[in-house]
Amino acid sequence: MPQIIPINAHPDGIETGIRYIHSKWGGESNFAFYDDAIRHSFLPGKLLPKFFLMIYNSRIIGAVGLISNDLISRHDLWPWLCCLYVEENERGHHHGRELINHAVNAAREDGFDSVYLTTHLDGYYEKYGWLRIEDGFSFDGSVTRIYRMTLSGS
Repeated sequence: MPQIIPINAHPDGIETGIRYIHSKWGGESNFAFYDDAIRHSFLPGKLLPKFFLMIYNSRIIGAVGLISNDLISRHDLWPWLCCLYVEENERGHHHGRELINHAVNAAREDGFDSVYLTTHLDGYYEKYGWLRIEDGFSFDGSVTRIYRMTLSGS
């Protein structure tokens, strides 16, 4: 059974998790961005950012994060679900849903009443209860969809 752990709890160190997330979402010129952001996760007294890894048989098979802004124009909304990824050969086993639920539960435990995400995907997040609320603008100026998950019991 896969286990979801905070990135800073990886047995091989946080660097392993940073390299993993960067390999899925980063590019040639932005390793320092990911490294700096992730190293500042789980700081004492801070709710965000948070990054999690899904481990199975000592391998990282997925990741997810919660951040204060996903390089989108709506700085008034937070936290943002980010970096959701499941290895292709592990898809179809509901790992994405498990990672989403883990991040959403972490946000709920921290007292947030909603979680947001931005995506170009259509149909994936809706099946997990996310509601498309409007469009926003990415850092590069492109239009992107904004979704919200309202958290009950916060």
